Amino acid sequence: MTTALITHLACLEHMMPSGHPESPDRLRRVLAALEGPEFADLLREQAPQATMAQLALAHSEGFAEALLARLPEQGFAFIDGDTPVSPGSGEAALRAAGAVVRAVDMVMQGVARNAFCAVRPPGHHAESNRAMGFCLFNNVAVGALWARHTWKCARIAVVDFDVHHGNGTQEIFQRDADLFYASTHQAPFYPGTGAVNDTGVAGNVVNVPLQAGAGSDAFKAAMTKQVLNALDAFRPDLILISAGFDAHMQDPLANLWLEEEDFAWATREIMAIAVKHCAGRVVSALEGGYDLTALAQSVQAHVRALMGE
Repeated sequence: MTTALITHLACLEHMMPSGHPESPDRLRRVLAALEGPEFADLLREQAPQATMAQLALAHSEGFAEALLARLPEQGFAFIDGDTPVSPGSGEAALRAAGAVVRAVDMVMQGVARNAFCAVRPPGHHAESNRAMGFCLFNNVAVGALWARHTWKCARIAVVDFDVHHGNGTQEIFQRDADLFYASTHQAPFYPGTGAVNDTGVAGNVVNVPLQAGAGSDAFKAAMTKQVLNALDAFRPDLILISAGFDAHMQDPLANLWLEEEDFAWATREIMAIAVKHCAGRVVSALEGGYDLTALAQSVQAHVRALMGE
């Protein structure tokens, strides 16, 4: 089995005002970075659109319909000050969530060993009833709850190494002991959540705040001692990764000092736990990362690790 790459060109049509960091160029650079001969063996799939029923697994009743109704016919509308939407945003967001659903299907069917979803908009800030922080639907939460609904996965984990805390994923997961969420993130920082003492209903939430300026050593220590140990003890049936690369030292929006190899290392460590507990089943979805060169190189390192290289 191989690694699947799931994406859709409709994700480029989620247009942003000039100067917004979450631009279509992010995905263009990611896709270009995965076109080289070393990635020729990727199983490339087109992302379907998530259905309203799939979105409703993670979001409040009527949330998706109400959000899509706010899209403008031209120009931009603003969900909040950071989160503009444009006429193409609806299909992009449906494809982003649908990519994770498709990835879950592929790894559960054994079509692929693992998968990377190269999509935008990102998702981990989207709460059950609120879009925010560049995010419209919570892509990984939709995929996780689809795995429970359709594939009867009893215990599902999300590991999030984006530089920002995934408040949305935590909000959706924290009251369910069979869902696990772990995050390393810069703090204090946007969105102001993710305190150490936020531990969920049964210790199923693990937050590891990192101070500005923290680098590889601090990140690896946090992952090893807190995140990975807790993930191993949780014994997941499926692991999803919120793969944000804005903790890179070159990223303009944050102040952590990670390098590409740190993301590759974290990926390999997560994969080792997946091999131990869930036949290697890992689904990764793109979150943040706003320096285009660092993003492209970090994604390459991440996908190489998924491919076992």
